[in-house]
Amino acid sequence: MRIRRTFPIVLAVLVIAAAVTLAVQLRKHAPPEPARLLPGADAFFYLDLSWTRRANAGKELPAVSHDPEYERFIRETGFQFERDLDEAAFAVHYPASWPGGGTGGAAPEPRFSEVLVGKFHGERLTAYLRQIARSVENYHSVDIFTILVEGRSLRVAVLTADSVAASNHNDPAVIEGMVDRSKRLASPFGGPALLRQYYKHVQLASLAWLVARIEPSAPEAAGGWGTLFAKPATIVVSGSFLSPLHLRADAVHLRAEAFTQSPDEARGIIDKVSIFVALTHAAETSVGTRGPDADVKAFFDSVQVKQEGDRAVLNATVSPGFLRKALAEASPETVPPAAPAPVPATK
Repeated sequence: MRIRRTFPIVLAVLVIAAAVTLAVQLRKHAPPEPARLLPGADAFFYLDLSWTRRANAGKELPAVSHDPEYERFIRETGFQFERDLDEAAFAVHYPASWPGGGTGGAAPEPRFSEVLVGKFHGERLTAYLRQIARSVENYHSVDIFTILVEGRSLRVAVLTADSVAASNHNDPAVIEGMVDRSKRLASPFGGPALLRQYYKHVQLASLAWLVARIEPSAPEAAGGWGTLFAKPATIVVSGSFLSPLHLRADAVHLRAEAFTQSPDEARGIIDKVSIFVALTHAAETSVGTRGPDADVKAFFDSVQVKQEGDRAVLNATVSPGFLRKALAEASPETVPPAAPAPVPATK
């Protein structure tokens, strides 16, 4: 009798434990919540600045020049992007007229949607947005502010105390969808279709990642992806302190994968990347009388390219010294003034 009474309790505990474990594993492999709030798009970029802030604890960030409008934004909202932004997730909408089509509708150039997470002061930010907005619409108890930025309508919505959504897509339903998703219970199955398909290839605990559909014949691909890709493909690029291929905890482990339409296309990408790396490495080695830079040399020495069926894969290790040298290319004296809009006005 005792066994009969105990068995259902044990079974219930096991079922609950299994459900919790499954939920944890699903959440581990799900895109970060800011990215899951984004609309369907053709490319996605995510940046986690909390890692950088922890690594830089106790150190002052380098000064950045501010134009008067951005200074006004800081003064009135109390928010400074380089200090208070923790996470940023971006969606890129290609024009529908581009080869392969896109999610940007009739817009002649790419449009952007984003979710920013940070230390916002809700009331002050809302007051500032109300001042500069040309119109305000209330959608499901959330105010959507329409601001004119570079001749385009940028819609901004304060989702929660620490998150803001924005989009300069022509269709207001895009940001309305972001508002709707923010009100639902977070689900590891949520998120845009392209992310659901490819996010599993992003490294665990990545500082930054990119998932993008490449259209080499698109107008803005000339001189860029068009030189590497002969046909459409999808790329996944991520950087993480954790990697099964490297044991260094003080370096960022970079992994890039190109998902092509055939093994021959993957081989063509591998050949181009190998030639580029070899030529660049040789050029770096021959520059200067004191020999190659140790950090740059270590980076190129770490680069590994290989083919896995119809995928081209690159792995590399990026040291803190290499990162500092790369960031030094945009020193505070040469950084352009920040945009006056409450979200990055690089749209």
